Amino acid sequence: MPKKIVITGGPGTGKTSLVSYLLNKGYQCMPEISREIILEAQKNGIEQLFLEDPILFSQKLLEGRKKQFKDTHHLKNTFLFFDRGLPDITAYMDYSKTIYPDHFLDTCHSLKYDLVFLLPPWKDIYKQDNERYETFEEAIIIHDYLLKGYEKYGYRVIEIPFGNLEDRKEFIFNTLRNL
Repeated sequence: MPKKIVITGGPGTGKTSLVSYLLNKGYQCMPEISREIILEAQKNGIEQLFLEDPILFSQKLLEGRKKQFKDTHHLKNTFLFFDRGLPDITAYMDYSKTIYPDHFLDTCHSLKYDLVFLLPPWKDIYKQDNERYETFEEAIIIHDYLLKGYEKYGYRVIEIPFGNLEDRKEFIFNTLRNL
């Protein structure tokens, strides 16, 4: 089985671009699923599901990410990169002060990734859009919640420095070689 590696970060950190870059370089990547859930809800007339029903939104994320996590036994690659992990869900609910059922915590404790990389807030590339409604200042706070959220489940979180996509990829693989 491949090593399961999370790449996470708050909004506007370049996370999705980095994961897409890894995918284009031939690495196996599991995509972020929250935009799919948002678009599905919008088709059903719910503009911002996370704001209107954060538990339902988070439950859909939990189910989707659990499926991603478990559907890896057949993969033969050395590394499998995840665009966000299960602890992102509880970190975002903690950020929004949402009370959630214990099964969210239980899932995060029982399904463990091998390594977590966190991208820091980067003002130079930050842009708001239809799915990214947070300000840059809120993105900084979310970053802190993500860091604490992963540490709460016992992860050592490695922060990826600013840089172009190739530099960030090289940082990841240099880190992996040195572990």
